Amino acid sequence: MTILVTGARGHVGAAVLGELVAAGVRVRASSRAPRPGDFPQDVDVVRADLTDRTTWRDALTGVRKIFLYAHPETAAEFAAAARSAGVEHVVLLSSYTVMAPDAASNPIALRHIAAERALTDAGFARTFVRPGYFATNSLRWQSIRTDRVLRTAFPDATTAPVHERDIAAVAARALLDDARDAAHPVLGPGPVTIRDQVTAIAEALGEPVRLQEVDVDTYRADLLTQLPPPLVDLLLRAGGSVHQLPAEVATDVVPEMLGRPARTFAEWARDHAADFR
Repeated sequence: MTILVTGARGHVGAAVLGELVAAGVRVRASSRAPRPGDFPQDVDVVRADLTDRTTWRDALTGVRKIFLYAHPETAAEFAAAARSAGVEHVVLLSSYTVMAPDAASNPIALRHIAAERALTDAGFARTFVRPGYFATNSLRWQSIRTDRVLRTAFPDATTAPVHERDIAAVAARALLDDARDAAHPVLGPGPVTIRDQVTAIAEALGEPVRLQEVDVDTYRADLLTQLPPPLVDLLLRAGGSVHQLPAEVATDVVPEMLGRPARTFAEWARDHAADFR
């Protein structure tokens, strides 16, 4: 059995690849532009781009299962190609936004809903992994690396960061255990203030990091160098916080599925300390 991991150079894809290699299964890693040394020597490597149909045939040949990133523009065509190639089970990296009350008007949710629907309509055995707010979003705080400072208008705003290794572990378990026709929210251990996240990064670095409060206009200008304007406006309207799911659907699958608590932001900070040095 060969499992294809798309986007295997990404934070989540690389972690999924690592989980599968550790489990001893045959893995094919795909990337838009694979480079020598990107992957372990015993991993089959292929160029594959979800926007380029000419790359799909080589990637899909001999594959039974896929870890797939959501790309709604070509999702239906990719699903048809995968079925023709004999793929039996797809684990899709979706989003918790599809479970939110405003999903029908949320542009991020709509993209993932379209990808989920394409796989459902194709008749695949499928598993939807629905992570919350990625802890790796904090990697855009590169002023911590350059100046040991984070400038924000909302130091006590909250997010609920999810470690990419938890997302990957759930996806890999679904691939290995045939957890089909299921949806798994991966929501992290709970909300953490920006102030406390900066403290966790400082502790991981073993150096002080200053938190500087700035006015909203200055903060908006800084965010626009990193994020699209609609996301910036949404974040500012929410006072810098990322809203969580209603309690009735906000059940993290990690404790039940993996038998351990979700990894904390402090663990993520220690794992990524080098990114801020």
